[in-house]
Amino acid sequence: MWRAVGMMSGTSLDGIDLAAIETDGRDRVIAGSAMTLAYSREFRERLRSVLGGVGPVAEVERELTDLHAAAVEQFLREHSIPAVDVVGFHGHTILHCPAERRTWQIGDGARLARRLGIDVVADFRSADVAAGGEGAPLAPLFHAALAATLPKPLAVLNVGGVANVTWIGEGGEILAFDTGPGNALIDDWVRLHTGGAADIDGILARAGRVSESHLRRFLGVTFFDRPPPKSLDRDDFREMIPDGLSVPDGAATLTEMTAAAVAASARHFPQPVREWLVTGGGRRNPALMDALRRRLGSPMRPVEAVGWDGDALEAQAFAYLAVRSLEELPLSLPSTTGVPEPTHGGRLSEAAPRHA
Repeated sequence: MWRAVGMMSGTSLDGIDLAAIETDGRDRVIAGSAMTLAYSREFRERLRSVLGGVGPVAEVERELTDLHAAAVEQFLREHSIPAVDVVGFHGHTILHCPAERRTWQIGDGARLARRLGIDVVADFRSADVAAGGEGAPLAPLFHAALAATLPKPLAVLNVGGVANVTWIGEGGEILAFDTGPGNALIDDWVRLHTGGAADIDGILARAGRVSESHLRRFLGVTFFDRPPPKSLDRDDFREMIPDGLSVPDGAATLTEMTAAAVAASARHFPQPVREWLVTGGGRRNPALMDALRRRLGSPMRPVEAVGWDGDALEAQAFAYLAVRSLEELPLSLPSTTGVPEPTHGGRLSEAAPRHA
């Protein structure tokens, strides 16, 4: 068993999730402590400024890496975590264009390893994209390990900045793909019109009315008909941010778009699911959860209902994937990213040279 810490800086731009696990990188996972550290408003805006691969990328990458280093140091100290074998460092996605075989997660694994004195695995997506895969989502193998004893077919829905789903069949088959926007468009709408970071508790959406014309236009996008696996960049649906609506109506419409996109994803499942388990920040938005319940037509619960930690799940996944990388096991499959064959990934930065 390996002791690993994973970190995730998601497309919602809200902060760093950290989680410790013990795992063999296969079917054994023991969850440990977890923590979230929010980005300052100032750094969030600096990070936003380099999305798309523009602006002072190198400067922001250094700051991002150092923030992650400080976060790990604080995490290990505050939770009295013993020796760690490896850190899984996702970094932050600033560009994702798999059709052009390009994906870019900023974050310097070697710098982090030097600072921490711990081996670091980073750059989880590049090998998959270079081989012709989508490079996302990468958590499905971890979802399948956690869900080994749960009734199936099962869907695990992660609503971050972008939403993605993992379908797990009765025989352990896995299908995974991005469903559409998650929180990103809602967050951008709120930021543009109120200066806030998000529609906290869905208050704006609950006060508004959905624009059916905007929703119809959204659901007409060819992405929803495309068979999976498939993935998205955070800003791929930016042109769907509505014009001419009040702030509450815009929030309500964008919230409904996210739920409608998830519901549309179910047409691609090999079999209907017994249940949806929801993770990611979106599960904390009551307006979005109500819209999902209305549209999905199957039982739906937050992942906490089965004993998982929805705030830590993605960070745990990258701890798990770091161990799989060290074990030279695949991180992605044809059915999760569309890569032609199961593909190993991740790049190891050693804390110090190893001696025989």
